[in-house]
Amino acid sequence: MAEPILEDLRNELAQGPARATREAIRAGRWTGTTHGLARGHVQANLAIVPEAYALDFMRFCHRNPKPCPVLDVTDTGSPEFAQIAPGSDVRSDLSRYVIYRDGQRAEEVPDLREHWRDDLVAFAMGCSLSFDQVLLENGLDVAHLRRPGGRIAVYTSGIECAPAGPFAGPMVVSLRPIPKDQLDRVIDVTRRYPATHGAPVHVGDPAEIGIHDVNAVDWGAPPEIGDDDVPVFWGCGVTPQAIAMAAGIPLMMTHATGHMLLTDLTMKDIAQ
Repeated sequence: MAEPILEDLRNELAQGPARATREAIRAGRWTGTTHGLARGHVQANLAIVPEAYALDFMRFCHRNPKPCPVLDVTDTGSPEFAQIAPGSDVRSDLSRYVIYRDGQRAEEVPDLREHWRDDLVAFAMGCSLSFDQVLLENGLDVAHLRRPGGRIAVYTSGIECAPAGPFAGPMVVSLRPIPKDQLDRVIDVTRRYPATHGAPVHVGDPAEIGIHDVNAVDWGAPPEIGDDDVPVFWGCGVTPQAIAMAAGIPLMMTHATGHMLLTDLTMKDIAQ
């Protein structure tokens, strides 16, 4: 597919409903990241575990709402997030997935049709990419949307999560460079949306949370931090991927970074 056609499709999906993005992904028309798509809708991180581990994982999310704010949980064996995306199919409605086996990243796949099992439970967790549109509507800078692909910088921090059963390890965080004169407003806007990570977990020196080189990202793309910018960090839904490796459970499946589930929820629905 030629690049101009891809851009036309991106623009179409950016202005359309979340269902249109899910359908485009399911049909193989869109295989890229979901940054900036279905603007105004809530994007969700994904984690899938066998039912035997689901209760402990739910406890983990409950104890760590900053990186893992749960939006919906499927019935065992069901691929549909019936509450937040009726008609969805978690096996095919994200454009990229990662499979972990025994704590090791085993493979990255375009869908989960061949990997689905009747004992699996899927968790959808709010993602900070969701509030990009709200920031734009408030006249605030969203630097990563100006970059090709819209990727943000994501790191494994030195902040330890509260453990639950086999699930324990460090919080993953995302970085947004925020102009100093917009910092207070950005914090005020984002704290209204705890379902998409809410207020930042850290503002300022990255080394204070164990990040000593902001160019050495673990996921995403290195940031472009201007002289008048402040590094601001939010809890990130990639945390379950770090936890999957630390826990070493037999199977865990997640979204690939930047390849989110688009839900039918709008930011107005979750505002506090």
